[in-house]
Amino acid sequence: MLLYVDEISVRLVYTLDFVFREHGLEYRLTNDKPFFASFEGVKLSYSEFEFDGVLNLIPSGLLFEEHFRPDIRVEKGQWKENECLKINGTDDPLASIFYVLSRYEEYQPGFLDDHGRFTAGASIQSKFGWLHVQIVERWIEAFFKVYAPNYLERLIAGRKLIPIPSFDIDNTFAYKWKEGWRTWLSTSKDILRNNKTRLKERKLVQGGGQRDPFDSFDEIQAIQQRFPETRVFWHLGDFAKYDTNISWQDSRHQQLIREMSLLGHVGLHPGYASNYSDEKLLGEVSRIRTITKDEIKESRQHFLKLNLPKTYLRMIDHGFKRDFTMGYADDYGFRAGTAHEHCFFDLLTNKPYPDYRIVPFCYMDGTLLEYKKLSIDQGCVVVNELVDEVKRYGGAFCFIWHNETLAEAGKWKGWKRVFDHTIERLK
Repeated sequence: MLLYVDEISVRLVYTLDFVFREHGLEYRLTNDKPFFASFEGVKLSYSEFEFDGVLNLIPSGLLFEEHFRPDIRVEKGQWKENECLKINGTDDPLASIFYVLSRYEEYQPGFLDDHGRFTAGASIQSKFGWLHVQIVERWIEAFFKVYAPNYLERLIAGRKLIPIPSFDIDNTFAYKWKEGWRTWLSTSKDILRNNKTRLKERKLVQGGGQRDPFDSFDEIQAIQQRFPETRVFWHLGDFAKYDTNISWQDSRHQQLIREMSLLGHVGLHPGYASNYSDEKLLGEVSRIRTITKDEIKESRQHFLKLNLPKTYLRMIDHGFKRDFTMGYADDYGFRAGTAHEHCFFDLLTNKPYPDYRIVPFCYMDGTLLEYKKLSIDQGCVVVNELVDEVKRYGGAFCFIWHNETLAEAGKWKGWKRVFDHTIERLK
């Protein structure tokens, strides 16, 4: 397909590379009017200039700008019977794709939660009812239906669902391998609260008479063997308010991490505190690479603390190549409008990073129970809707669980049924 534009821009190429090449299709760009006019084949003018007998899409201008604009005007629009974004007064599906995929709205000052996170509730997809669907993929399909229907068969044939179960190891164990002072402090609290259940459980676990309530590593290893794309992200930060894993220096802890890394992909789960400290992040990067004896290049931020573009640029500086943080804590769905892996685009420098890849996730265990307050049955219904969407439009079905939730510790009793249901739907 040949597209005419008045100028070939960085944003335009980034968008079209995703629309076409990331979906196994090819395109060409030109700003040569005589060449375009004489070309015989599928073509589109993405310009206000109209060619005789050639389909025309008037651009909003967003893809030809070079700077981030906090005053950009974005509304809900209608294009060829499809909902899309009206940007600065023009309905433009290509600019809509770029706006959502680049996370343009997250660069603007707006509502952040107590952890400094951009929330699902603040997103334009949530506002317009698009968060639970792959709105970017729907725009892509609509684009080809209108301008290149002969591409549709190849687009649809190239779609596939890639299952990526993933686990965040925030707290390896509830009682095992805890440093002495932490065991003493926790025991003292339980005595003051007269929590006899925890006192008994801790004693049995530490005495070897009972499995630790957070221990689901046999199950995770079984998932690693069944699904080769499974990811495990390990927290190795120093102890702090929101960083509470057992010590990374414990040799038994290090051995467990090595065993898991031999079975599949183990990445870094950068700590809450390291989100603000380059020194702490450097230490955590060094730890996981030393323990695994591998050049770990994948990560997911603890608490899903994603601040654009800072978070990604820091990880790039430390040699990371892929991130799995693109999703929300407070709602399920598709934060970037797609389940397809894509490269990072920094709006402040107007620069794409083709070697740094973003893998979105669809849902997290805590989102269903703690944020959405769903029942187990309702959680299974959500899983069905999300799986159907990714089966329909393709992409990675990445979802997040934690070792303690898989083990059904505490309030998670019975919730493994949602995990098993997800696995069953992904077979």
